[in-house]
Amino acid sequence: MAVFKLLVGLGNPGSEYENTRHNAGAQWIEALARQSQCSLRSEKKFFGEFAKAYIGGEECYLLIPTTYMNLSGKSVQAVCQFYKILPEQVLVIHDELDIPPGTVKLKKGGGHGGHNGLKDIISKLGNNRDFGRLRIGIGHPGHASQVASYVLKKAPTEEYDQIEKTIDESLRYCDDIVRGELSNAMNHLHSFKA
Repeated sequence: MAVFKLLVGLGNPGSEYENTRHNAGAQWIEALARQSQCSLRSEKKFFGEFAKAYIGGEECYLLIPTTYMNLSGKSVQAVCQFYKILPEQVLVIHDELDIPPGTVKLKKGGGHGGHNGLKDIISKLGNNRDFGRLRIGIGHPGHASQVASYVLKKAPTEEYDQIEKTIDESLRYCDDIVRGELSNAMNHLHSFKA
């Protein structure tokens, strides 16, 4: 049985946000959908782009909320309620300021670290923090006052390439991740540097 039934990639909808740092999670899900040969389709009742996929022999669901980042929980909550998915069966893929571009970290549970998408998901899942996180490093601009504009900008080419390589590398371990065989994925990904 799949440990993660729902894989959620965070981002903002609309062409102006495409390929911005904040959309790294959404990019990851788009790449996974291509790899799994399934099509993400707009699903009104889930407030997002949605697909059913078979990963590592397991049936699971892919989701990119189209609610804007700060309301991501509305979309996650809708899918979880419809399919009776528990918070610990959810993996959220998101951009992470606290790790540099070209790095990726995987963990179960934890706080929101100031990430508004995670904050909303935690509140909509009844303050449950047990979901998994795949954190794609985007680096920090250096000062808290610069964070909002930094995450909504496209990364320079070199950084963008590092983020893409991180996405590609972590997708190689997707079967393990979905099945909950996290230690192998963590051992490799936590020492990976694009």
